[in-house]
Amino acid sequence: MQKVLASRSSRVSRAARVQSCGPGRTHERPHSLHSAATRAALAVLILISSCAHLPDTELYMQQGRDARHVPVEGARGLLSAERSAAIIASLKATGGDVDMLQKHIAVEEAVVGTPLTAGNNVTLLKNGPATYDAMFAAMRNAKRNINLESYIIEDDEVGRRFSDVLLEMQARGVQVNVIFDSVGCLKTPKEFFDRLRDGGIHVVEFNPVNPLAAKRGWLINNRDHRKLLVVDGRTAFVGGINISSVYSGSPSSSGSAPSKTPTSPGSSWRDTHIQIDGPAAVEFQKAFLATWAKQGGPALNEKDYVVPVAVKGNNLVRVVPSTPDDPYSTIYLTLVSAISNAEQQVYLTVAYFAPDPQLLKALLDAARRGVDVRMILPGQTDSELIFHAGRSHYAELLDAGVKVYERHGAILHSKTALIDGVWSSVGSTNLDWRSFLHNDEINASVVGREFAAQMQSMFNDDLAASDPIDPQQWPHRSLWLKLKEIGARVWEYWL
Repeated sequence: MQKVLASRSSRVSRAARVQSCGPGRTHERPHSLHSAATRAALAVLILISSCAHLPDTELYMQQGRDARHVPVEGARGLLSAERSAAIIASLKATGGDVDMLQKHIAVEEAVVGTPLTAGNNVTLLKNGPATYDAMFAAMRNAKRNINLESYIIEDDEVGRRFSDVLLEMQARGVQVNVIFDSVGCLKTPKEFFDRLRDGGIHVVEFNPVNPLAAKRGWLINNRDHRKLLVVDGRTAFVGGINISSVYSGSPSSSGSAPSKTPTSPGSSWRDTHIQIDGPAAVEFQKAFLATWAKQGGPALNEKDYVVPVAVKGNNLVRVVPSTPDDPYSTIYLTLVSAISNAEQQVYLTVAYFAPDPQLLKALLDAARRGVDVRMILPGQTDSELIFHAGRSHYAELLDAGVKVYERHGAILHSKTALIDGVWSSVGSTNLDWRSFLHNDEINASVVGREFAAQMQSMFNDDLAASDPIDPQQWPHRSLWLKLKEIGARVWEYWL
């Protein structure tokens, strides 16, 4: 992994950067935070200041546009230049004059460092019940190892179901390894993880809140926001769904009038995950192992975890991990590149929206050049501050022609993108400063029209359950709401 990062750094020179400084935040919890320990931890987060940078995206995008060849990796390694070109050409042929595909995957190749892999089967999983069912089925069929990495693992019905299955598989001889985030699991009792350890499961706490337990310095501002499960190095699950019973309900499928308060902690949660079977799972496995080693977990024999994987389907997938240790945020560059190269459509479903100037400019520029830019944002939320910070950008977005919608009937927690009907992204990354600068995140880019059609159908369903923001009526919202937006905007970086 260190070689990969060094390679990226040497391939692309450092650029002028957008700079900002500030402390961390932890708003993404599936319940209210009221405990004394949580309040103390949040107070510490507010007091801690760190400086971080977002890269000058134009420089990196130009680097990608200069690339003449995008290599594709298959089940047995790197494909020939001719075979790689044929795969890309076949995708372009089905998309008419869509040049975004070639430009964007060239940018990805220049900045990400992970291969574009062929031969994958990608299954779109909507909401918690379907995702958990698929996860349990995969874990129960494990033969060698199970690696689980999650921001939140609750000690509730869903969390206990996971722990029971993990302990059962460990008892059968399958090695189970778990990474949980210290801040995300502040309210999860120590005894929950002790039970896993007592059953032989290896458990690692990511950047402990307790400085005495920290193994690599007290990095409380760097959180592990990933939601990743890898089974036998052959099947991977990634997306926005934590391990929590808040995902047990079924969100409303029809739009409803917004409540007087947008904060509805008892509501069902609307989220998205994907299951990937095939060679791309190896890259997810490598990402887990890199985090495991960085956090000082027990030594794992890579030969038991990184194994050859057979072809399972026809999807092209690139794993896009990002950490504050990287020379730049690969996920940020990937997303801004996709929006900047879009020619027809940019459809985003966003849980938490607090964009930096470059990302906002990419959205505005796309709309102004005639791209159909649509954003589905929460109409209900677990964090009122980030909700109003996102709303503070509506006027500028609407003026540029961006179509903004608010999802009702559920707390929207999805983090997805669909661009030009051919490039899709599903992962853990919010469109905010924290995800791009301070968190460990992981996304999957899926290239292909078949999967994009499923993403389009899902987007249409969410659109039907959303209320459009009327550009004519938006300026006439109450003064109280405008004041809330102004106040929240001030704290945008820290949310």
